[in-house]
Amino acid sequence: MGLVSAVCVVHQLLPDAGTDGVTAIDKRPTDEPVRVGPYGLRGDVQVSRKHHGGRTKAVYAYSEDDAAYWAGELGREIPPGLFGENLRVDGVEASGAVIGERWRVGDTLVLEVASPRTPCATFARRMREPRWVRRFDEAGRPGAYLRVVKSGDVRAGDPIEVISRPKHGVTVAGWFAAGDADQARALLEADAAGEVDLVPELRSAVEKVLLRAAV
Repeated sequence: MGLVSAVCVVHQLLPDAGTDGVTAIDKRPTDEPVRVGPYGLRGDVQVSRKHHGGRTKAVYAYSEDDAAYWAGELGREIPPGLFGENLRVDGVEASGAVIGERWRVGDTLVLEVASPRTPCATFARRMREPRWVRRFDEAGRPGAYLRVVKSGDVRAGDPIEVISRPKHGVTVAGWFAAGDADQARALLEADAAGEVDLVPELRSAVEKVLLRAAV
């Protein structure tokens, strides 16, 4: 059993050098309960739903253990929301979650682990750390995007229970670090068996891995 240590929503839109001109990565904790629907947290903002939101990336979760790792590596605090996460979680792994596993959060909210977070230039500009995208990639601690299976409220302190876990065994971090043909086949087989419903972005990545392996 884990818990939500912080719920974060956008504090303000910041100017950004990217194509959208602004970014909503500046998330900060709130003590109030927040409604979570198919597109994420009420009162939150996703400037680009194609890359950072939509139904398949409605909620971004990051674990306290992974944040502590970065605090040690960077010699600075990693407060909730710094990475743009909506949920900082403790006692449950986001990076180590099995793709397709489901979490019950609080009384009614149900979330499904969908895919790893891929670092981008906006994230690098936010962090202002040398070679940030490469360092984040190499650390293998991406955190997890989740989709909303059942809407509900969430607030800091809510319990998190893993209520189902697919047998394919492919974790968010495992796919992020080394998405190989064996993992790709395991995911597709699980999808075909109805064990998991791969989101389109992940399905596309899986198919590309298998195409490269077949060459």
